[in-house]
Amino acid sequence: MYFEEFRKYCLGKPFVTEGFPFDRSTLVFKVGGKIFFLSDIDQFIAINLKVLPEKAIEQRERYSGVIPGYHMNKKHWNTVQVKSDVPLDVLFEMIDDSYDLVYASLSKKTKYELTLG
Repeated sequence: MYFEEFRKYCLGKPFVTEGFPFDRSTLVFKVGGKIFFLSDIDQFIAINLKVLPEKAIEQRERYSGVIPGYHMNKKHWNTVQVKSDVPLDVLFEMIDDSYDLVYASLSKKTKYELTLG
């Protein structure tokens, strides 16, 4: 049930889609076709989130539950263990930041197309 809380949170954001582009257990959330969150749903122990490079380092230094993105560009992604020293409210802020970062990177055309639905 713990994963469902994260799933509902992500799906509550505007223009978010979900899917399994890699395999049957890695769920990906995208905005405008770009990933902002991914996690293994069979073993829900960590999530990968997009992050600004300077924030990535800061988060890794502050929390032992944050490491460079597993199987991702380590400069732009963090892996966050969901049951760690990262408080739940901070984890949700990290999700918000990841979504905002990816949404901000979308072209004006893509943003316009999203609003047309």
